[in-house]
Amino acid sequence: MAELLLELLSEEIPARMQETAGEDLARLFGKAFAALNPREVKTFTGPRRIALTCQLNTEVPAETVAERGPRDGAPEQALAGFTRKHGVSKDDLVLENGFWVLNCATPAVSAEVSLAERLPEILRQFPWPKSMRWGTGSSFTWVRPLRRILCILDGTVVPFSLATDTDTGHGLTGSNLTEGHRFFPVGSTRAEPFAVKGVADWREGLNSRRVMIEASDRRQAIVKGINDLAGQEGLNIAPDAGLVDEVAGLVEWPVPLLGRIDETFMELPAEVMQVSMRVNQRYFALRHSDGTAAPRFAFVANIEPTDGGAQVIAGNERVLRARFSDARHFWDLDRKQTLESRVAGLDRVTFHADLGSQGERVKRLVRLAEIIAPMVGANPAHAARAALLSKSDLSTGMVGEFPELQGVMGGYYARHDHEPEDVSTAIAEQYMPRGPADSVPTAPVSIALALADRFDMLVGFFAVGAKPSGSGDPYGLRRAALGIINLIRTNSLRLDLVALFVKASEALPPALQNAPDLDLLPGFIAERLRVQLRSEGARHDILAAISVGNTDSDIVRLLARTEALASMLATEDGRNLLAATKRAANILRIEDKKDGPHEGTPDASLYTQEEEIALANALGAVIPKVETAFGEEHYSDAMREAASLRSVLDTFFDKVTVNADDAQVRGNRLKLLSELVRMTRLIADFSQIDG
Repeated sequence: MAELLLELLSEEIPARMQETAGEDLARLFGKAFAALNPREVKTFTGPRRIALTCQLNTEVPAETVAERGPRDGAPEQALAGFTRKHGVSKDDLVLENGFWVLNCATPAVSAEVSLAERLPEILRQFPWPKSMRWGTGSSFTWVRPLRRILCILDGTVVPFSLATDTDTGHGLTGSNLTEGHRFFPVGSTRAEPFAVKGVADWREGLNSRRVMIEASDRRQAIVKGINDLAGQEGLNIAPDAGLVDEVAGLVEWPVPLLGRIDETFMELPAEVMQVSMRVNQRYFALRHSDGTAAPRFAFVANIEPTDGGAQVIAGNERVLRARFSDARHFWDLDRKQTLESRVAGLDRVTFHADLGSQGERVKRLVRLAEIIAPMVGANPAHAARAALLSKSDLSTGMVGEFPELQGVMGGYYARHDHEPEDVSTAIAEQYMPRGPADSVPTAPVSIALALADRFDMLVGFFAVGAKPSGSGDPYGLRRAALGIINLIRTNSLRLDLVALFVKASEALPPALQNAPDLDLLPGFIAERLRVQLRSEGARHDILAAISVGNTDSDIVRLLARTEALASMLATEDGRNLLAATKRAANILRIEDKKDGPHEGTPDASLYTQEEEIALANALGAVIPKVETAFGEEHYSDAMREAASLRSVLDTFFDKVTVNADDAQVRGNRLKLLSELVRMTRLIADFSQIDG
């Protein structure tokens, strides 16, 4: 077993590409060197390097591979072609089981030789999303100019080169040299290379030269450092895991610092300050304990300043003042014009080539929000007003500068215009929830507008044939469907989704109102719901079973049925009922192919065993109760009644032979089982349920 260390040192790698690069390196390495049995594989990523360490076998063992050729007695031309292909003669072949066979022996190959042969190929084919060429004399590409390749196997350099007969490969070869922080010692103009002997030596050498090689260590240092500094002033960091990940990919030695925000800028909306800091400077917003914005910000330096950070902090404060001055300009300018006055201008803004302008879309939203409002307890006039103004902030300077603030700024400007509070809130919350971790609107007008927005998106893009395919979803339609589901689940809304899709489609251009893909929307929502339940660890197979042959699109009702059935199947009686029903359905499926269907009311005079009579009596008592409970949406009661059949079913299948010799008795017993299956199909298609 041998220890391998491979490090690829380059100019700065974009933070968003680092994690995937590490995964790609491990994947390509594992595939190329499977014969060396790599294990304990670990990758490291950072601003200037990706690296891999692992344990390997010391050699690829020798082996003999038997390759079968033509059959004995085949034409001589076939045998000649086989020997010519492999560069051998007929004397090198042996006859085995009627075929000519060539036994190819390959000698053992050392790990060092194998690595030297294959690593150049891996590096030349590395799948960066974007790569570049640099210098002259080489066509080799990398995400940024590659400067060094460190490759050590058990303390010895693996001798390989990126050069080919026609390409210099920038003179890059495997070596035992790497570099620490670019500016270590502080004040230096260039990091000096240093030699390493192995993984432990590499780790220690980089750490002493101010490089944290573990991305997780950098993230932890950033969060802890900022929290410690903020805590000294009674402040908290505004949660932003994405920004932490990005900054951890920008610095090799994170040094958190705090700066101050001029009080004159604190009148800006907190969201404006946070987005401006995040997007432009990668700064972290800080909050008071009550959640209000604090006049402080945090950032992460990549060096340890010799003056405690005074100059670095002052420089970043100057930059932030300039950014906030721009934001304040937009804030003041935008409020000089009301949202209502901007509505007419939306007719000149294209929403989609086949779906018209934003102005036309707003008209559809107004109509749909009014329709939805009574269903969710909202004031129809306020819902229509919110829909009318919902897209007006798209023409504001602030949203033009920070598209992330769509809706949020509309809410602020609506309050400035003295719109009703529920209208302003609805405009601000129209895009919520944006993701699984986002909060869900609960105010009625907000719900009406958020639903209208998503229903219009789904019917519009499905009508023009832009439904998601594979992993592609350029219009975020899966997110829109999940938004509808979350709004319904959070607020326990009783909505007929099919009817709402029809209502929404009626406002589309006439040529699109009967588009065939519109029929796919209920199934699209159902699939998103199953995906969500699967991610929550719930029994998504039960929802699928309930949905078979079921046109009900009331999500609350479907989930109530799912929960009740899952609870029943968690009991012994429920599991036995499932098994018995599957058994009955299988028997019917087989016998119906012979002489079915076996449907209709069983003839009591044909019962010949007590167990038949007991099952018939039990079904006669239970089926009406199950049907009544379902009609009243008392699903737990329905499941309890169905589960009560467990013992009588067990006895029936234990004592009764369904396929009796007497044809009439057999047919009658199959009808009895058909009654059972019919009742359970009111609950779900049990054949779709695991277990």
